[in-house]
Amino acid sequence: MNIRTRRRALRTGTALALTTVLALTATACGDDGSGAGGDKGDEGSGKGEITFWDNNTAVRRDVWMEIIKDFEKANPDIKVKYVGIPAESVQSKYDTAIQGGGLPDVGGVGTAMLAGIAAQNALEPLDDRLATSSLNGKLNDAFLESVKAAGGSGSDMFTVPTSANNGVLYYRTDMFKTAGLDAPTTWTKFFDAAGKLTDTGKNRFGYTIRGGEGSIAQALDVMYGQSGITSFWDANNTRTTVNDPKNVAALEKYVGLYKKATPSADVNNDFTKMVAQFDSGQIGMLSHNLGSYGDHVKAFGDKFRGLPNPTGDDGTRVQVSNPVDGLGLFKSSKNKQAAWKFIEFAASHAQNSKWNESAKQIPANSDAAKDAWVQKSEPTRLAADALASGSTKIVQLPYYLPDWNTISKADNEDDLQKVMLGKESAKKFLDTLAEQLNKAQDEWKAQAK
Repeated sequence: MNIRTRRRALRTGTALALTTVLALTATACGDDGSGAGGDKGDEGSGKGEITFWDNNTAVRRDVWMEIIKDFEKANPDIKVKYVGIPAESVQSKYDTAIQGGGLPDVGGVGTAMLAGIAAQNALEPLDDRLATSSLNGKLNDAFLESVKAAGGSGSDMFTVPTSANNGVLYYRTDMFKTAGLDAPTTWTKFFDAAGKLTDTGKNRFGYTIRGGEGSIAQALDVMYGQSGITSFWDANNTRTTVNDPKNVAALEKYVGLYKKATPSADVNNDFTKMVAQFDSGQIGMLSHNLGSYGDHVKAFGDKFRGLPNPTGDDGTRVQVSNPVDGLGLFKSSKNKQAAWKFIEFAASHAQNSKWNESAKQIPANSDAAKDAWVQKSEPTRLAADALASGSTKIVQLPYYLPDWNTISKADNEDDLQKVMLGKESAKKFLDTLAEQLNKAQDEWKAQAK
């Protein structure tokens, strides 16, 4: 066993043990009103005060305060206590409260952390409530599928989806026009443009590739997009498709752009450096998400566009799932009626539109996705249309695996850099990644029995 494997085994074992301890400790607390994981809670009177935890207070506090004000005006017998938590500490905050008490009635729970919280019996299943709610039939099907998959069981909904980011291919329309190139709507056109827009003598490149932090998620998106494989696991749900020969070939083509059609500095680029480099004006295309749209507007005005990921030559678009944000109802709540009213209100047409306009993300509410601001923000509109059309195939990433974030980030980003630098083959890299994922899947399935 090599050092990395030993470290990972220890980390996995520790994580599983900690989860077990937390769940047992929380259950032992009993229904004492402390709001710990496992508490049964109560439907309550539907009146009084509820507590809401915002899972990204640094950037979304103001819009949440507006939504709360609107809610309290419409429901004068309910007061909402707002608690803002920075995104980087929200996971540990939930874990501490699950163990020792103090959970909120409602909290922001996205797919990246959903499985760990649901596994500790802290969240109320919401399928039955949704079935009789005004929200029924109003939420994006792809978002619903993502939150159910991320919850671990694949069938229970533990959070009401509110928004999602999405992969976007930004490109400079002025550079494409000068070069006589079509918009990069297919992977064939994308790779063709990357080469033709590159002029190393003028320090001009067709693309900027992400080689630093966050590189693997972007690589997976490009791989599955090219290969057309639509499932992360095989038919038996035991072995990953990540090292399928089609994905190996796709990764080889992708990393083959490095230094040929991209700057050499890209090997160390995280998203901040990558976005800044694109906005400097010497690069034709960038793969990122909706979050950087405003930066590009400042840099280029109307001389760029943002499209959903390219399609195959047959018109099929495949992309990996992006994290979906949502609102969870905690099982320990003593006033679930009022808490559910708040969730319904926040996910309603007007309020969901308000929140997502502030964040420039895709509304989960299908009516909100048709609002004027979405139509004016072309990347958001096109992404929303692609997800709502049913023609986009979503590869659900295994956010439910306890080791997913470690495997898809810290454990393998250095090795992807080696592939870019020609020091390791794409096949060896993906075989190693597949071995780790298969082991994590086996461990998860064993724990679930």
